[in-house]
Formats: sequence, structure tokens, C-alpha cells
Amino acid sequence: MVEIKLKKGKEKAVLQRHPWVFSGALEKIKGSPENGDVVKVCSANNDFLAYGYFNAQSRVAVRLLEWDENQLIDEAWYAQKINQAIASRAHLLKNEITDAYRLIFSEADFLPGLIVDKYADFLSVQILSSGIEKAKPIIIDLLVKGLQPKGIFDRSDATARTHEGITAENGLLWGEAPATFIAVQENGITYHINIAEGQKSGFYCDQRDNRKLLADYAAGKTLLDCFSYSGGFSLNAFKNGATEVTSVDSSALAIETLKQNIVLNKFDSENHIAIQSDVNKQLRAFKEEGKKFDIVVLDPPKYAPSRSALDRAARAYKDLNRLGLLLLESGGLLATFSCSGAVDIETFKQIIAWAALDAGREIQIIKQFSQPEDHPIRLSFPEGEYLKGLLLRVV
Repeated sequence: MVEIKLKKGKEKAVLQRHPWVFSGALEKIKGSPENGDVVKVCSANNDFLAYGYFNAQSRVAVRLLEWDENQLIDEAWYAQKINQAIASRAHLLKNEITDAYRLIFSEADFLPGLIVDKYADFLSVQILSSGIEKAKPIIIDLLVKGLQPKGIFDRSDATARTHEGITAENGLLWGEAPATFIAVQENGITYHINIAEGQKSGFYCDQRDNRKLLADYAAGKTLLDCFSYSGGFSLNAFKNGATEVTSVDSSALAIETLKQNIVLNKFDSENHIAIQSDVNKQLRAFKEEGKKFDIVVLDPPKYAPSRSALDRAARAYKDLNRLGLLLLESGGLLATFSCSGAVDIETFKQIIAWAALDAGREIQIIKQFSQPEDHPIRLSFPEGEYLKGLLLRVV
């Protein structure tokens, strides 16, 4: 096996079980590994540290897998990790009103670069590292044996693959191809989702708990759902008695899917306004019209894919939230989110404080949002805590 020797002093993070070794920490490579090969990582003193996937093109040169030198990275190892991830969610899989979950969450489940989402009887897979790509036949076979899905679809079309030197993939991996729209349940609400062409792996199940929490405030209220996608916050608001919901998204597919979901759940479409538009542009239009809402939801895409983009992202979050606050009635609620791992919760609070100052609004934090338990966070890998949010009241 190829051996990677680290520079002196660079073993600390590995010993603390952080799963990334950056290229700048490498002192010497003994051998000629291909991207995706399993390599042995050693300290400057030649002591064994861990095994991991090597990639010469990525800033993360090694994605660590195993800290036990006697443990082989073979089919039995993959079976143990996959079965462990599924078993940890067994109680969720028994839920009769929800059948959309994340079964495997990359580094958090000790399989860096592998995401598996369950949508009813289908699995949607994202493979984001060259090491998982090499192990794909083993992984698919284990998923088939362990879960007996109708089909497994490959949504490995994320830009992260380019950093690993692997091309985008989108297509059927095993079994039956999903229909253009399949029905899933989340907290008793039915959604039509598009696995092949929808955003991410087809659906945002990471907001499941937060949609339900916010819906508790929606009875008798008007709600603006920005970056609505297939309507998670919109549908939950209607279920809990919102009088009017306005949904805004730039995607035609998202708006069409949302309209289907309104009808599917037999909600009153006359009280729903669906707008295909750039959200910032639409918020400014609402401001010029003097439009006000009781609740505004801001759930934008990832503005800061890396720490180098943090300053630009902070400006974007600040302006978006300033506009959202200006559209709220006195006593109204702003539910605002960031899915950027580079933006921690304290930084996010500071950005919102600046936005409130610019908007001339006094606000209170009444709740903090996070990601659900099927998106666990390893304490040795804080970067896995990507989703954070605040529920704010305008005083």
C-alpha cells in the first residue's frame, strides 16, 4: 500500500479524528497512487495514523476512513459502515407519515463523499469523491442487498466532482427508473419530487423538522416563502391554517412542482400565489408595492461554498435579510437560513444584526434551527454542521 508521510506537526488533526488531510500537510509520497486509491497516512516519525482515499487534484489530498491499522478497507468494512448508518436511522424508517430521509451522510457516517437519500421505494445517490467512485460497485450491491429498493438513481452531478477529477454522472444505477415525478410523504404532507432533474438529490429533506416547527406559527397568517423549491414551508403553512401563501423561486420546474403539490394535498390554490422570479428582484418589487407579510421565509442556496467566499456571502446574506425584514408587519416573524458550512451560527447572527440595523428594525431571536438527526454532526468534523437558521420576531 502507498504510504503518505506528513510534515512534522501536521498529525494533530488526524489524531483528533478530523477526516481531512490537506495537500499542504504532505511531506512525502512513497509510491504512485491513483486518485481514489486507499493509502496509509503516517506521521513525520513514521508512526501509523490512518487509512484514507488519496486524490492528487483535490485540496483535500486524503479523506480519512479508518484509524485502526489492523482493519482492512474491504467489502466487509463497507458493509459495516453502511449497515451502521442505516441502523442508526431504523426508528425513523418506521415512521408511517414520512418516507424521505438521508440514509448516509458522507463524513458524518464515516464514508467521505457518499450521500444516499431514500425517497419512498427509490434511492438517490451522490458520489462526490474519487475513492467512493472506485468502490461504487461494492456500495451499490450492498445497498441493494440491505434495502431492496425499486431502483437506485445516480445524481452525481455536483461541481464537487470536478475538484476530484471525476466527471458528472446522472442516470440509473440499478433496477427500475423512477417516474418523472414520484410521491413521497413528509410529516403527513405528500410531495411530488423529480429525482432525475430536481435540485440536489431531488428534495431537501434537511429542512424536515424546521418546516414543521415554523408551521406552528402559521395559523391565520400570511406567509412569503422565498427560494420555495417544491414548497416545503408553503405546504406546511397551509396545513396549519395559513390564510395566504406566496411562493417565489427562479426555477420553472420548482414552481410547476409546487403547484402540483398544492393540488395533491387539496389545499386551496386560490389562496396561493406562485411567482417564478429572482428572489432579490421580487423582494424589491414587493417593497415598492408596499406589500407586507406576517411571516417571511428566506432559505437561499449556498452563498459561501468556501471560506474564501465568506466576505461576498456575508454581503449577500445581509442584503437579502434586510429586504426580508422590511416586508414584515410589526410583530412579524422572519425565518432565515444559511446552508453554507463556512458560515457558523455566530457569524450568521452578526450578519442578521447588521441587516436589522440597516432595515431600522429591532428584532428578537425566539428560536434556532439546525439540521435533523438523519444529518448527524461528528464532533471531530464541525464542517458537517452546515445548516443553521434563526426565527426572529420584529419588535
